[in-house]
Amino acid sequence: MTSADQREAGVRQSRRFSRADLAAAAVAVVLVAVAFVVPHVGFTTVTPLIRSSPQKIHDFAQAAPIFGWWDPHVGWGTPCAVLIGVATVLWGPGLAQRVSWRWLPLVTWGSAVAWAFSLAMVDGWQRGFAGRLVSRDEYLSEVPGVTDIPAMLRGFSARILDGQPDSWHTHVSGHPPGALLTFVLLDRVGLGGGAWAAAVCVIVGASGAAAVVVTIRALGDELRARMAAPFVAIAPAAIWIAVSADGFFAGVTAWGIALLALAVTGTARRTALASVLAGVLLGFGVYLSYGLALMALPAVAVLVVAGRYRPLVGALVGAAAVAAIFTAAGFWWFDGYMLVQERYWQGIATDRPFAYWGWANLASLVCATGIAVVPGLVRALCWPDLRARQPVNLLVVAALLAVLCADLSALSKAETERIWLPFALWLLAAPALLPPPSHRYWLAAQVAGALALNHLLFTNW
Repeated sequence: MTSADQREAGVRQSRRFSRADLAAAAVAVVLVAVAFVVPHVGFTTVTPLIRSSPQKIHDFAQAAPIFGWWDPHVGWGTPCAVLIGVATVLWGPGLAQRVSWRWLPLVTWGSAVAWAFSLAMVDGWQRGFAGRLVSRDEYLSEVPGVTDIPAMLRGFSARILDGQPDSWHTHVSGHPPGALLTFVLLDRVGLGGGAWAAAVCVIVGASGAAAVVVTIRALGDELRARMAAPFVAIAPAAIWIAVSADGFFAGVTAWGIALLALAVTGTARRTALASVLAGVLLGFGVYLSYGLALMALPAVAVLVVAGRYRPLVGALVGAAAVAAIFTAAGFWWFDGYMLVQERYWQGIATDRPFAYWGWANLASLVCATGIAVVPGLVRALCWPDLRARQPVNLLVVAALLAVLCADLSALSKAETERIWLPFALWLLAAPALLPPPSHRYWLAAQVAGALALNHLLFTNW
């Protein structure tokens, strides 16, 4: 028996639960509970060191730490979501092990789309799907005004700050022009309106689940890729993938990482093409959201796992090409980044105390990724496996570092269940490190958490 066979046998025969797994999950539950309770009792009740009223925490986040409000409801998507969730719990882990690898990424993608769409339909077609991206603060509200794309790119930075007659609306001002450009181009090819924009976000965002599975397998761990498939397909994060532009961002950057993984493990011919395409997608990601520069951390993790760094050249070429196009068109990324920080503090960020959101952000991330991710994350921190460059461990830890960097920047206060979707996708692989006999139980917890959140709250995005 080879060492790989011995490792696989050991994984399959491991115990159902451990005290450490249950303890980690319990800590996560307490964190989430405290984050929901504190805004109602007030900071001054909790500690005299923090001088903020509950009202400030609740500004635009009435269900803090989730950006939304309490609204118990059901919809015609409810039975569909329940059926998909139950089916995944009962048959997902077994199917993921049996299905041909050729089909597994497609099955994972299709399951993720069905799950996300069903959750959206709990809120109804207009409220939960077609109308999500057409509000005044969203990208589509600015699309009709873009009649000259080159002029839009040249003058983009000048319209970032608030208080001007032609200031961009909230989401457009808070991101580089790549996001707005995407929806403008969709409109130009005849896919205008909220329903088409939502469909693109869901389809691309849900494809990120397949990208995670492809990445792990490309890096040499098909067993863990199969174990991860049900968790990345059926996760609470689908609530925000359907529908937010950040779901689209997550899918784009996830395939950038997947292509990089294929590049570092492929033939010389495929390596060149895949590495350049990976750089194009990751480079474009930086022009979708400033914070996606942190996707460099999972990219480095891929290179470290493979122990090959030559594809980095192709990736840098691809990313540089994207940057050159935007720069030549008149948008200088660093100008936008500096101005968006100023715009951030012109808005409600000043009324969102970091003393609360600095840790409540992590509670909202737990809500988005699900409780099973936390014990998986603890296992990912196992030093022998990190030193052995196990793919899931390094990818998960890299995503965690990206989250911590984003959190400590104090530029992500609230809404992180949506904003951090590109990082959350990789954290969703963490439960693959849990003992296989426990997977159905953890999947049940994931499904129950997603259904509870979606039926008790109405999320803004």
